Amino acid sequence: MPDPLVVRREAYIKYLYGLESALRSNDPNRAANARQMLARLRHSFVEGKQYQAYEIVFRQDPPEDSAEVETWLLVGGLFALHPLNWRGSARPRSLGASLGRLQKKLDSPAVDRRLSLLLAKDIQALPHHLRQTIRLLSAHDVPVHYGRLLDDLVVLLGRDHRGDKASKVRLKWAQEYYMPVSATTDEDSDEPSTDLPEKTK
Repeated sequence: MPDPLVVRREAYIKYLYGLESALRSNDPNRAANARQMLARLRHSFVEGKQYQAYEIVFRQDPPEDSAEVETWLLVGGLFALHPLNWRGSARPRSLGASLGRLQKKLDSPAVDRRLSLLLAKDIQALPHHLRQTIRLLSAHDVPVHYGRLLDDLVVLLGRDHRGDKASKVRLKWAQEYYMPVSATTDEDSDEPSTDLPEKTK
């Protein structure tokens, strides 16, 4: 039987991916609604306006754990900054893989520094570094697998952020950064696109 928490996380990511699909819709009302939802999710980063993101996230049935709710809000805001999901991969790719693609494009020490900041164990600074990273990836049209990112951040921003599970997440980010897959979105695919064109609420 599927883990109910995993099912809820997957449903949330499916909702976010549905917003991306709606942005590309030929239906102007659907596209406008998606833009509005994404704008409200971006307000999770704006002091005094976070309540606009709360309504969207809490309608997606997050768990009662406050640390995970904060992570759902963060991932929703990150997605709204850069709604380009990673398609066509046989397995979910970490944020390290996205940065690896970016490094293949730019060949810049700045990308190495960005990874170093993300791998540090400073839980307070991580959300800030994530926002900067997502903006950088957005500027160069590098996709992110937000389902994998949510799972990873539940660990990295959770109560055991210095434990073995968190160490394994950081190791995987580093591994996928230094052993990057193709710089295009489909060359590493052995299965169809995972685009999820769900209707927005």
